[in-house]
Formats: sequence, structure tokens, C-alpha cells
Amino acid sequence: MIRVLIVDDHAIVRKGIRALLSESGGFEIVGEVADGQEAVVAAAESQPDVILMDLLMPGMDGIEATRRITERRPDARILVLTSFAADNKLFPAIKAGALGYLLKDSSPEDLLRAIRQVHRGEPALHPTIARKLLQEIAQPVDLPPAPEALTARELAVLRLIAQGLSNQEIADQLMVSEPTVRTHVSRVLGKLHLASRTQAALYAVREGLEGEDEASPEGE
Repeated sequence: MIRVLIVDDHAIVRKGIRALLSESGGFEIVGEVADGQEAVVAAAESQPDVILMDLLMPGMDGIEATRRITERRPDARILVLTSFAADNKLFPAIKAGALGYLLKDSSPEDLLRAIRQVHRGEPALHPTIARKLLQEIAQPVDLPPAPEALTARELAVLRLIAQGLSNQEIADQLMVSEPTVRTHVSRVLGKLHLASRTQAALYAVREGLEGEDEASPEGE
């Protein structure tokens, strides 16, 4: 069972999602909340597997809620479900830690698929959003080329990010500490001028890196 927290200020949307997940089977609704502040509290109390996050809500919006949740729980798996595809919503949400970004005009099948992908730690992006992110990666704005190449260990971390692994899962696989992995992730993002793990995963896919063998576990 995938435990889901629904965050949306419209009751009819929450009820529709609840009905869809209940009918589909394999999902447990652990809570429904109507604003970002409630989402932060509910995420800490219920520890959901996946959080469906609206962006535009009264009080604390979905971007700030996503940021606060991921600060407390870096492995939180948040799927943005919104009507907005504009860059001023998209990039802050991804940078805040959202693993997926789906538009509300998506089909029920797409929503179910995206929840399962995010639960597995895989980025789940609406085609419109994926194109925007790929364009951002292909044509970074006002950023110089990375002055340094990635080290073998940083490449290994990048490949594992592309496979959807959390920092702790990467640490376990490479036999290093989780803080060490966080440092490597930060260096990868900095060298490649990327804003988030999702952009890093897309970059790895674009460069054909996600299927290569990981570096050996020795060394940090």
C-alpha cells in the first residue's frame, strides 16, 4: 500500500483524488489538508510515502510547504499537482524538493502512474514540464560552463540519482556516510549548474549516464 497525503485547498479536488485512489486499490489516504502549514504538520505526523501538493493555497503555499517538509525529511517524496506550468512556479517547486510535477489536466491514469513513480523515487513529470526542464538544462541562462569535470565518485552519485535513489540509499550502495552523499550531491549540482535532483536526473538521462556502472565503493 502506498500511503498518500493529499494537500489541496479545494475540497472537491481532495474528494475526487480520494475516490480515484480508493477505487484503484493499492493506496491508503493518511490525511487531507487544505494549506501548506497543515501539510507540514500532517507530513511530520503521518509520515506518508507520497505527498500530493497543490501550489496555490491560502497562507503558506505549496512551494514553501515543500521546502519545509524536505528540510525536515530530505527523502520526502512530493508530487506537485497543480494547474500552473509557468516557470515562476515550476522551477521554485523543483528546487524546493518536489520529485514530480503534474498538471491537473492530466488523466487519472497519468496521476496513478506518477504517484507510483514518485513512490519508487523516480521523477514524474508532465510532458510540458519535462520539456521546460530539458530546455533549461540544454540552455542554462546567465551561467558559465562548469569549470571542473565531475570526479568518478560524483559521476557514480549522479547515476544513482538518475535511478531514483535517496541519499541514504546511495550511501548504502556506495558504502559511505549519508552526509558524504549530501556533499557529493551539492557538488554535482554546483558543477553542472543544476537546481535540483530532478534536473540532475534529467541531465543524466540526456547524457546517457543513467545506465552505466557505478564507481567502486572504495573512497569518499
